[in-house]
Amino acid sequence: MDAEINYKGKTIDELQKMSLRDFASITTSRARRTLLRDGNSQFYQRFETNKKLDKNIRTHRRDIIVTPKMVGKKIQIYNGKEFLPVDIQVEMLGHYLGEFALTRKKVKHGKAGIGATKSSTAISERK
Repeated sequence: MDAEINYKGKTIDELQKMSLRDFASITTSRARRTLLRDGNSQFYQRFETNKKLDKNIRTHRRDIIVTPKMVGKKIQIYNGKEFLPVDIQVEMLGHYLGEFALTRKKVKHGKAGIGATKSSTAISERK
């Protein structure tokens, strides 16, 4: 049995037919506030006009809420060093773009360098 992906009980087709204001009414309160204040920004208007967006969209704005019209598009999000490509999926609806382009990497520690510990300085003197 195919389970259709839903967001708050609505299918993706129903969500894509909704206006930005209607979608905001079913999101969380923080996302609703952001969408209603920022909904007329140029970034959201790119998706509302239904233009063919074949090229990748690059943005520094990490505070954009993912809307149904963005689903299936490729957006490159700046993480402070480079643009990371992100494919927008249904599960991302209502989240911020910044959540999908991490700004910090996990620390990978190697060996201590010469002089980093007391014992390593003794090793360098023996040579």
